[in-house]
Amino acid sequence: MTNSILRWGLLSTARINRSLIPPLGASPRNKLVAVASRERSKAEAYAREWGIERTFDSYEAMLADPDIDVIYNPLPNSLHAEWTIKALRAGKHVLCEKPLTTRVEDVDAIAIAANETGNVVAEAFMYRHHPQTLKVKALIDEGAIGEVRLVRGSFTFTLTDPANVRVNADLHGGSIWDVGCYPISYARTMVGAEPVEVEGMQFVGASGVDETFVGTLRFSESTYAQFDSGFHAPFRMNMEIVGSEGLIVIPRAFKPTEHETIYIGKAGDQLEPMVIEGPEHLYLGEVEDMYDAIVHGAPPRISLSDSRNNVKTILALLQSAHERQPIRL
Repeated sequence: MTNSILRWGLLSTARINRSLIPPLGASPRNKLVAVASRERSKAEAYAREWGIERTFDSYEAMLADPDIDVIYNPLPNSLHAEWTIKALRAGKHVLCEKPLTTRVEDVDAIAIAANETGNVVAEAFMYRHHPQTLKVKALIDEGAIGEVRLVRGSFTFTLTDPANVRVNADLHGGSIWDVGCYPISYARTMVGAEPVEVEGMQFVGASGVDETFVGTLRFSESTYAQFDSGFHAPFRMNMEIVGSEGLIVIPRAFKPTEHETIYIGKAGDQLEPMVIEGPEHLYLGEVEDMYDAIVHGAPPRISLSDSRNNVKTILALLQSAHERQPIRL
């Protein structure tokens, strides 16, 4: 497959698709060819809107088609594991929207299916592929701010629709799964280790899911992370990394633009701006990462082990909030 163009299919007409469609169109190595919906008319209307060649009136029909190489799974959280495993068993590679699953057992089941079929599966954390994230990680690894002591971040926005999938308990909604997973993933990535203890506090709305979550992760006696996520605050997506000798501030950590600025400085000094150029399409990195993994055999930037540890950490935070006590991992 070294000279192949990978053919992609969208598993549903979910809103998040519109973030993946442009980079698939821009990539010379990947091509969007199909979309599936449980309603034929809906699939056909969607295909006309986005210029997609083929439609399927069931998810099963798309998975059975031998002319599709990669499935993008943007279904609700509760359906991620089921349809990712079905796609793998049907011979497809899968890019699954975050969170990969909401149970550790389901991550393990996906890993078994991937191993037995030889197909690639990766979690779609698009920020992890962006040059800004890679630069921040490189600065930390180079010792630019000394040893990491504290990682602090937020991801919030205002959600007013009570019917939104994000606040549907049956579909495994909640702010920590939807946006809190980002600062948790970011902290784990930048520290380069897994937390040994977590403590969480949640504010559950009428929806029955956490609509605000505040958490602490302890990596060692000298390294911590703090975060908040929620649906009832202004739009925020910032991270701050405090080291023994300086700090880095990232105003737009999770959805950086083409021309982004971070700020870095030593303790006591004025922070200096650093401009980082990114791709035109934010989601292009995860698309190209899938190609390299499928065609060239490169390990995906986000491994299943990485995804498993993020899920494990989130579940421990939820347990802590429920039991109102710290949880050791």
